[in-house]
Amino acid sequence: MLPFIAKNIDKKLESIYSKVLNGIRLSKEDGICLYETNDLIGLGKIADHVRRARHKNQAFYVYNQHLNYTNVCKNRCRFCAYAKDEGQAGAYAYTCEQIEQRLLDRIDEPVKELHIVGGLNESLDFQYFIDLLKTVKRIRPDAAIKAFTCVEIDYLSNLSGLSLDETIQQLKNAGLEMMPGGGAEVLNSRVHEALFPKKIGHERWLEIVRAVHKAGIKTNATMLYGHIETIEERVDHLMALRELQDETKGFSAFIPLAFHSENTQLSHLPPTTAMDDLKAVAAARLMLDNFDHIKAYWVMIGEKLAQVALSFGADDLDGTIIEEKITHTAGAKSAKGLTQDQMEEMIKAAGFEPVQRDSFYHPVN
Repeated sequence: MLPFIAKNIDKKLESIYSKVLNGIRLSKEDGICLYETNDLIGLGKIADHVRRARHKNQAFYVYNQHLNYTNVCKNRCRFCAYAKDEGQAGAYAYTCEQIEQRLLDRIDEPVKELHIVGGLNESLDFQYFIDLLKTVKRIRPDAAIKAFTCVEIDYLSNLSGLSLDETIQQLKNAGLEMMPGGGAEVLNSRVHEALFPKKIGHERWLEIVRAVHKAGIKTNATMLYGHIETIEERVDHLMALRELQDETKGFSAFIPLAFHSENTQLSHLPPTTAMDDLKAVAAARLMLDNFDHIKAYWVMIGEKLAQVALSFGADDLDGTIIEEKITHTAGAKSAKGLTQDQMEEMIKAAGFEPVQRDSFYHPVN
């Protein structure tokens, strides 16, 4: 007999719920069912069961600041609204002095994490990135530097002429402590060729993550959904991440990223729905049984839906995200940053206990 919350649940979800209760890993077919079910409430209850077993009533956030050091990028992926060509109106690349000033402008705020990513700008040499990290660490010695996607790491390895392992070590020595999970998009060759052919493929992305984890650097993982990918491709993506996590145990959190099409080459595509977004969170919580944390990224799904997502498997709202640029250039309507008080009120209003954390999920008093 299944517990009370399974009453009136979609029949297809019953066996999945039984597996969850008995600690049995979900299969690819189960993952497809999670995305295809119309029983959103039943799905949410199962995901919430797992979420509360891990984190009880706690919901995490970090006081973080975003730094996008350049928007010049040679890849020009079809889904990106942020990238510019060198010399194009609006193109920029911050000097280390400008980055220092941006940090000093908010030096009185209790920032615990610097999230640093940018485009593949061929006018910047490898030393720029070493100096960037050292500048940030000098100004913010007590904040963790979470920087560079695997796409950037691959580019920097080629730029430096060093091996992948040597490149990672040089960046670590300069201050790199963690990496975000961007650049994976969907780990699938078909999607790669159609949307971002100049970017590294999924095999290389996984290879780089493996090397980064081996170097003792934790990373997040992401999936960009809501464009041309199929449900099967989404599930394959989650299973690839799960398999690598079994091997390295280096992933900290998973973040489903809702695609925003405005100002991109895919502007004809409609935005994701609330059903899409909540299913993405719940499916991740259930499929990624070896990930501690699932984020509801409020920048992409909006503050209100992110609150709901806390009852659909998410246990983290990311953070204050001061100065977010990338998603807003693609039409995001969410705030460009929230205060600490706003983050805590958002969590409390959803019925959860806010816990401020650092980049490694240590509570911050």
